[in-house]
Amino acid sequence: MKILTRYLLRAHVGPFFFAFFALTGVVLINTLARRLAELAGKGLPMRAILEFFVYALPASVALTFPMAVLVAILYTFATFTAENEITAMKAGGLDLKRLLLPLLAVAAVLTVVMIWFNDRVLPEANHRWSQLFVDIARKTPTVALEPQTINKLSAQSGSAQTYYLRAARIDPTTNRLWDVSIYDVSNPNVLRSIYADSGVAQFNTSRTDMVLTLWHGHMREVPLDDPKTFRRMTFSQQKFGIPGIGTSFNLGGQDEGYRGDREMTVGMLQARIDTLRGQRREELRRVRLEMQGDLGFAVSGGRKPFATLPGEPPPPPVTHVEPGSVRTRTRRTADDLASSVARVKDLEEQVRDLDVEIHKKYSIAVASLVFVIVGAPLALRFGGGGIGMVIATSMVIFAIYYVGLIGGESLAGRGYVTPFVAMWIVNVLMTILGVAGLATMGRETATARSSMWDQMLQGFRDFFATVTRRKARG
Repeated sequence: MKILTRYLLRAHVGPFFFAFFALTGVVLINTLARRLAELAGKGLPMRAILEFFVYALPASVALTFPMAVLVAILYTFATFTAENEITAMKAGGLDLKRLLLPLLAVAAVLTVVMIWFNDRVLPEANHRWSQLFVDIARKTPTVALEPQTINKLSAQSGSAQTYYLRAARIDPTTNRLWDVSIYDVSNPNVLRSIYADSGVAQFNTSRTDMVLTLWHGHMREVPLDDPKTFRRMTFSQQKFGIPGIGTSFNLGGQDEGYRGDREMTVGMLQARIDTLRGQRREELRRVRLEMQGDLGFAVSGGRKPFATLPGEPPPPPVTHVEPGSVRTRTRRTADDLASSVARVKDLEEQVRDLDVEIHKKYSIAVASLVFVIVGAPLALRFGGGGIGMVIATSMVIFAIYYVGLIGGESLAGRGYVTPFVAMWIVNVLMTILGVAGLATMGRETATARSSMWDQMLQGFRDFFATVTRRKARG
């Protein structure tokens, strides 16, 4: 039996790694395609691009790992069925359910590993990825010079060096300029302007400073404290720089304290939930005390003082009741209650979102174990379908599982179902179907000559034939 177990496990290794790397590559390419517009034109260093892929990888692995488990199960058992290895095992008196024991043991180990991965590695990678993306968003692209337009060129660090540039024609591919006019307003005491037949605008390697090279022109200067003085200097080539035009790319420059719900571990999420629940209790307690005090004020006709919250000084006794004071106070209390209700609902929604994130970490990890239970009976039942059966069945199960997770997350966020039900209902239903399929594993009828599609068609024929016979007897 040990030889058979090793053979069974080795048969799953190749399909698992092939599916894992293929699916992970597809998800990463999709992530890059969605973010390509925000990365283009930034002049990012190679290190930032590599970190972008590295930090996006754990989120892809969390999704593709259970998928690869399902593909490996379907492919291996479908191959065993098509090559009559399952038939040989049955002829040798082997219980097919016994084949699943080593696979379930390995899947249980992988589930524990994925729980640790989703709780420790994935939140930290998501946090680093969000920080990196903030750094990328804060870096400005190269300055876009428009022809026949006065373009303002000034440092973003608050420097007083400011220029206004106008060019009759600009080549956007080479940044070559023709008929250039530059107005220097850096010094308020001097009017300085530069004119050139042509020029080129270039950036340094970090794309923070602009270097202008001008040809065949002249510069004019007029001091405002001595308007009678005029200077005119000609040049065949003039070069000067404007620092701080772009923003340099700095990694890790933002606050480390804030984390989103997908950037927290289970311990962080639970601590945040406890804090929000404490705020909700305090808000409800404050509303209850305010309502009791205002009710007593209204019943007494305005003679009883307003209620005070704990820690506030007691109000002075009421000696004179102003007309309309009860109505004014009642309206004010109604507005406060409406604001408090909105605040409590917002706190409850935040708690539900965080609770959903906790259950999601565990439910996605357990999906590897669920897919083993579901995939084996399907592959044995429709093993003659070949690779087409594997692809079709995998896509259907993936769609049902992840659409169920997304739909459950949305329903839980709106309060229609509890976070536990939303995140675990798909796992429970698939486990029930898988167990029902395991009960019939010894009665499969697939052969090498029959495909999945033939068996499905035969099943529909048998169903309609049964319905027709019952109608005839009736």
